[in-house]
Order: sequence, then C-alpha cells, then structure tokens
Amino acid sequence: MNYPLIDTHVHLDEMADPDEAVLEARKAGVMALVAVGMDLVSNGKVLELSRRYPGVVYPAVGYHPWKVEISGLRANLEFLRSQADRAVAIGEVGLDYKIGVPRQIQQGVFQDILDLALEKDLPLIVHARLAHEEAFEMIRKQGLQKAVFHWYSGPVDILKELLLHRYFISATPALAYSPKHREAVSLAPLKQILIETDAPTAYQGVNSTPAQVRQTLTELAKLKRVEPEEAALKTTQNARDFFGLA
Repeated sequence: MNYPLIDTHVHLDEMADPDEAVLEARKAGVMALVAVGMDLVSNGKVLELSRRYPGVVYPAVGYHPWKVEISGLRANLEFLRSQADRAVAIGEVGLDYKIGVPRQIQQGVFQDILDLALEKDLPLIVHARLAHEEAFEMIRKQGLQKAVFHWYSGPVDILKELLLHRYFISATPALAYSPKHREAVSLAPLKQILIETDAPTAYQGVNSTPAQVRQTLTELAKLKRVEPEEAALKTTQNARDFFGLA
C-alpha cells in the first residue's frame, strides 16, 4: 500500500523539471517535500516553489559549505535572516572538511547560522563531512533543540552522543549499499529517523527523484525488521513534529 510519506530533504531547484518531480511524487503517495536551499539563487527558487505548491513543498533556506565564498558571505547571511520566517528549517548548512574552504571561515559562517536558528527557533538540517564531531559540538553548545544530521555516515561514537541529545539522522536510498550509512541507521531508534532522497543525487549511477523516497522507506523497514506501514507512519509523524508541519 502507498502509505503517505514525506521527503525531508530534496534539492527541488536542481531537478530538470521541478513541476514534474512534484507531480510524480504526489502520484507515488508523497504528501510533502522539504525543499532545501544552498545559496542565494537556490533559496530564491525554493521559496518560489513553496509558493507554487502550498502545503506540499515546504522551504528550508540554507548556506551550504560548498557555496561559501568571502565575497558572498554578507549577502547570503542577510538573506537567511530576512527569509527565515518563511521557512520550516535552516538548511542545508554545516561543515565539510574535505573541501578547500578554510575551516575557520566555515566555522564562523556556521556559528552565525546557529545564532539565527536559535533566535528564530527553527530546526537545523546539517551537512557534515569529516567534521561530525565539530558540527555536533557547535550545535550542542548552542543549545539547539532540533537538528537532523543529513545522510549520517560518520563515527559511531558521535552518533551515540547526538542521539542522546535527541537529535535526528536521516536515511537515504544509499541504505541499499552503504555499510556506514546502514550501520548508523541500524543503531538509531526509529523515533529519531527521517527519510529522504537528497534528489537529484545519483545512487549507483542513477539520478533520484522525490518519488523514490518510497525506496528509502522499503530499505529502512527491511533494516529495522518492521512492517513498511509502521516505518511509514513513524517517520511521517517524525517529520511533521520536527518541522512543525500541519
């Protein structure tokens, strides 16, 4: 059966045909999508798509570490502040120590974003690569109540700490083949898991769509050894509570 699902992380603005992607997802029983932004341009597109599909596309505005440039810091951060009240979350944001942006600059930007999330009382959608401990510690010290570590595949000891602090992780279609991702999701309780696609990210060479969040659900149910209905009901309620969706 097609139990209602929510794709909690999709780059809808990067889809070749966002309108077709939304339509296809709805036909597949996806009741809502959280469209994440990465910079000025994508945030603007995400907000426009949310206006076009009210009650279906929910916007998250962010400043991804891949997009951080000195020349654009002020404009991006000011945009986040000006548009945060229209968003259900701040994201995609975080730290990525595999890229060339200096760590000090990344951390400064992330701290400004954490300040905004606390002020606006908005949940955080976190990207962390080779920086899980630093990202977690900054969020913890800030005292944020809601954060989801997107596509968690990091160290188990940090995972256990963030779960103790009642933060979430998200599961993706990579559950089908990624040992580290499977290990993380297997350790996390269902009550702290969201499901997503990260579309149009390619999995094993094939670009994904929001409709394929049902594949994430199938893999999650198998991994957790629960019925798909149970996994669907729980993760959908998790998403509603986390993002404050109607």
